[in-house]
Amino acid sequence: MAENIKVMLPEEELDRRITELGEQISKDYAGESVFLAVTLRGAVFFGCELAKRISVPVTIDFLQTSSYGGGTVSTGEVKIVKDLELPVEGQNLIVVEDIIDSGHTLNHLSKVMKDRHPKSFAIATMLDKPDRREVDVDVDYTGFTIPDAFVVGYGLDYDQRYRNLPYIGVVES
Repeated sequence: MAENIKVMLPEEELDRRITELGEQISKDYAGESVFLAVTLRGAVFFGCELAKRISVPVTIDFLQTSSYGGGTVSTGEVKIVKDLELPVEGQNLIVVEDIIDSGHTLNHLSKVMKDRHPKSFAIATMLDKPDRREVDVDVDYTGFTIPDAFVVGYGLDYDQRYRNLPYIGVVES
C-alpha cells in the first residue's frame, strides 16, 4: 500500500532552520567543543546536517532507542538498543533527536545521560509536537513546532520507509 504524503516543510526551509540552529549552538558554545549524541535512525539526517553547520569542534556518537515498534504510535516504553561508544563525562553534551512526541524517550535519555556527568546537557530536536506531550521535556534547540500529524521524511519513517525524502511530509489517510 502506497501512502499519500503531503509536503509540510520543504527542503529549503529545513536547510535554513538547521543553519540557524548551528549558528546558535556555535554562539552558545564559543571557545568550547560540543558532543552530539545523535539518536538512530531518525535523527541521522538532522544530526549530520547540524554538525556541518556548527563552527566549534564537534564530536559525534550515536545511540538508538526504541518506543514505536512497527506502528505509528509510541508504546511509551523506552529501550536503549545501542548505547554511545564514547564517554560523555566532562563534555558539553547535546542529545540530537528527530522529533519529540510524547516526551518519554527524551525524558528517559535525559536522566541516563545526566547520570554520566557531562559538563553541560542540552537537547536539540528537528521537530517538536507539543500537542502529544505526556512528559515534560526541556528542549534547548527546536527546529520547528508542528501540529499532531504523522510525519515522514528527512530521517523520519513509516515502517522504515520514506526516511530518504528530502522534506518533511504528512502521511494522509
